[in-house]
Amino acid sequence: MPPLSFPVVAVVVIFLGWLFSCINILNEYERGVIFRLGRVLPQPKGPGLIFVFKPFDRIVRVALRTIVLDVPPQDIITKDNVSVKVNAVVYFRAVDPLRAILQVENYIYATSQLSQTTLRSILGQASLDELLSEREKLSQELQEVIDQHTDPWGVKVTQVAIKQVDLPQDMQRAMALQAQAEREKRAKIINADGEFQASQTLANAAEIMAQNPITMQLRYLQTLTQISAENASTIVFPVPVEFLGGLLKGRDKA
Repeated sequence: MPPLSFPVVAVVVIFLGWLFSCINILNEYERGVIFRLGRVLPQPKGPGLIFVFKPFDRIVRVALRTIVLDVPPQDIITKDNVSVKVNAVVYFRAVDPLRAILQVENYIYATSQLSQTTLRSILGQASLDELLSEREKLSQELQEVIDQHTDPWGVKVTQVAIKQVDLPQDMQRAMALQAQAEREKRAKIINADGEFQASQTLANAAEIMAQNPITMQLRYLQTLTQISAENASTIVFPVPVEFLGGLLKGRDKA
């Protein structure tokens, strides 16, 4: 068998190189949008092994996994004219590879810009108290608005979470003073409520002792027992009036 000439070997090598370049392997989370002579094929390809007939075909890979987008801090003026910085996290994914490529140039960048503008717009309509206490509600509203605008691009926004709200220093001090005043108010209310309940208990005890005077004598004896258990000392203990009344009655009889 005569040896192959150099042109034949070159053609074979070029053909094999072209053949291998036409073979593409797409992962399970990837789809390939094929453009043939500038026109898109109706169905995306993948996953697995696909053949792209170059140079007439061109493939654009689209990942279907959820993308986590960190929205940088945005300067927001709330409804009550408080300037704050708010950042958020947006979770989204491409559900329609064809629309994600045909309807927008870069769907990730477009979703990022849309998230920033929507964040400023929605949170600017809320007051500072709502921004601090109703994050879940505002996050749900952001998710619905962003998803509504990205739906024509074949992008589904699954969740939006407000990460952090940075307040000015003077506002932080004012809120700290307000929280301290609120704590002192609750402490005074609890203290007053305790004194009121104690006074009610003492009043009930006084009524019971007034109905049965012997209870007062027993209380005196109990107090005397508690005092005598302490260190030795001289104790001046008042004698109940009932005892004196009994002695006076005995003297009158005598």
